[in-house]
Amino acid sequence: MNANTILDVNGSGDQLDPPGQVEKPPIVAVVGPTASGKTGLALELASRLPVEIVNADSRAFYRGMDIGTAKPTVEQRARVPHHLIDILDPDEPMSISLFQHLALDRISGIHQRGRIPVLVGGTPQYVNALVEGWRIPQVEPNLERRRELEREADRHGVAPIMERLAEVDPEGAARTGPNLRRVIRALEVFEATGVPFSQLTARGEAPFSAIEFELWLPREMLYARIDRRVDEMIANGLAGEVRALLATGYDPRLPAFSSIGYRQLVPAIVEGADLDEAIVRIKFDTHRLVRHQQTWFRKNSRLIRIDMTLPGEIDQAFAITLNACEAFLKRT
Repeated sequence: MNANTILDVNGSGDQLDPPGQVEKPPIVAVVGPTASGKTGLALELASRLPVEIVNADSRAFYRGMDIGTAKPTVEQRARVPHHLIDILDPDEPMSISLFQHLALDRISGIHQRGRIPVLVGGTPQYVNALVEGWRIPQVEPNLERRRELEREADRHGVAPIMERLAEVDPEGAARTGPNLRRVIRALEVFEATGVPFSQLTARGEAPFSAIEFELWLPREMLYARIDRRVDEMIANGLAGEVRALLATGYDPRLPAFSSIGYRQLVPAIVEGADLDEAIVRIKFDTHRLVRHQQTWFRKNSRLIRIDMTLPGEIDQAFAITLNACEAFLKRT
């Protein structure tokens, strides 16, 4: 299927400004679940188009967390400018609002240089916050309150905290589901402002003329890739990376340690739990993450799906993506 057919079938032309009426700067997004090939495709795009890559993977912000996050390598980053990688220490907070602020600043600079920002990542909320122009409450994280609620969840589970959120913000509780970090953030915003989180978050006007690609693979194939990747991470020293972070003095309860691959290894390193069981848990939890990611992507009707099972995988996806991007850029 060629790029024009893809554009027609998916109706993604609706997100582009009409010819001759372009007012918004362009942005390209490459999204997909863990291990779907996003970095490889973005680097291929960079070999043919004047692009700079903006990270939208929530795990790649942190310094010293390299093996378990599968960041682009130093060599890959030398080939094309990358933004928002290694910008925080593990004990520094990150939120969607902070990401949005930082990303908009970097994207503005990319456009001023006459280049194309390519947003790459598997964290749908971060991508959507940028592309859809979310209006996000500017409420600073309350670390002491967060730790208090986390301790409560350790003792009693997330359900009582969810019930508390549902009393003041039923819509917000429905949005967060049982995700502890999101529940705590919604409560945090309400307690700071007196206004339900759901009322403070809304879509603004989309700031960019965007084209968005989803890299797709069957789950069974993704699971096999993930299992191989986890084995490679362990062989490359992931346990040693976690041990070094803990030896530096970082608290394993920090949000950064909630990343898959880190939280599962902490008990093995700190308490002497079985390492093989931790590895199995990393694989299981990554499989579950993939299911959640694909559920999010299905909700986004703007995405142009790239079937990565086509012969030649990256080459085919690159050709389709490049043709669609060039057609898109001619319109902008």
